[in-house]
Amino acid sequence: MIKLNDNFLRLQKNYLFVDIAQRVAKYKEEHPDAPVIRLGIGDVTRPLAPAVIEALHKAVDEQAQAETFRGYGPEQGYDFLREAIVEHVFAPRGVQIAADEIFINDGAKSDTGNFGDILGRDNTVLITDPVYPVYIDSNVMAGRAGTFEQEAGKWSRITYAPCTAENNFTPALPAEPVDMIYLCYPNNPTGTVLRKAELQKWVDYALQTGALILYDAAYAAYIRHDDVPRSIYEIPGAKQCAVEFHSYSKTAGFTGLRCGFTVVPKEVTARAESGDRVQLNPLWNRRQCTKFNGTPYIVQRAAAAIYSPEGKRQVQETIDYYMENARIMREALTTAGLRVFGGEDAPYIWFRVPEGQTSWGYWEELLYKYNIVSTPGVGFGPSGEGYIRLTAFGRREDCVEAMRRLSEK
Repeated sequence: MIKLNDNFLRLQKNYLFVDIAQRVAKYKEEHPDAPVIRLGIGDVTRPLAPAVIEALHKAVDEQAQAETFRGYGPEQGYDFLREAIVEHVFAPRGVQIAADEIFINDGAKSDTGNFGDILGRDNTVLITDPVYPVYIDSNVMAGRAGTFEQEAGKWSRITYAPCTAENNFTPALPAEPVDMIYLCYPNNPTGTVLRKAELQKWVDYALQTGALILYDAAYAAYIRHDDVPRSIYEIPGAKQCAVEFHSYSKTAGFTGLRCGFTVVPKEVTARAESGDRVQLNPLWNRRQCTKFNGTPYIVQRAAAAIYSPEGKRQVQETIDYYMENARIMREALTTAGLRVFGGEDAPYIWFRVPEGQTSWGYWEELLYKYNIVSTPGVGFGPSGEGYIRLTAFGRREDCVEAMRRLSEK
């Protein structure tokens, strides 16, 4: 008889954002005329840049001609996009990355979840807490998480590095050795960052212990301060111990197009059962060639367009729009007497709920009293209890109206 991967049965309830969607749908059913403003899920609202639209149209037209039609593309991505990434993302930062160390994907979420395919099941995992749910859930599915301890809200085989206001949202190095380290900066959900000196500590730790850092840089384009690294490879030694994930979803509004890239330097290795150190780059290439057919040509042409002079300018205008939303919300919430974090180098606002309230309790108050959809901090992990996340990806008028409602409380 066919057997199940029982690890899927260990997953806790619904995926966070599915849970939120169901609760909001129930509220809308009960209050069909409620003027709900959605600032919870981090989906973008601005249209794609004109340069991207132009590239899409041109690529579609190419598919209509026998001479320029393209079928299966390289699983790793087309050279025109990989080389553009080298030239425009890494070279300006003084980072030497080769085109064949870049793998084009259908968004960072896929690869952050799938990269564990080439890593041993017995590896121990560290996550910052609160954290993007995919990092934990993908390791639950793989059998690395252990059992869920309901009272503590934690998995028995996962090491949690709390990030709260009390430690300035800076995770501490683990007391016990770990093998896989998930870091996301600028951080989702807290909107906070690590400066170079703090990130250097993690790189040094990984080099000393043989750990692998899985670094999610999906929000790098939103960084404003010069002392905040846009890539972990700006840190000496990182190319020997880190894999980095990037996404065009929030950088260029590709949440509907789906495209991003993963960087796997040839220097990064893991230990095989034989004791030998094995390069991860060719193993990831083998995995992709087996289980991924590549990102569509027209989407990759659209992604390459953001590196043109016009594309850069247009994308930056959209990023500035969202960061102005963040400023508006940050200032309004601070004026309302709330402790507010993030929103300076990231498109997320993270704030403490009023004294005596829980994350879900205040989430319900925001919805039922103010018709504002947010995200409860505890949904990202136990250290998120007592916080709420708002996204700056809404429309300007919605952000302004939401803050007006809160200011009249």
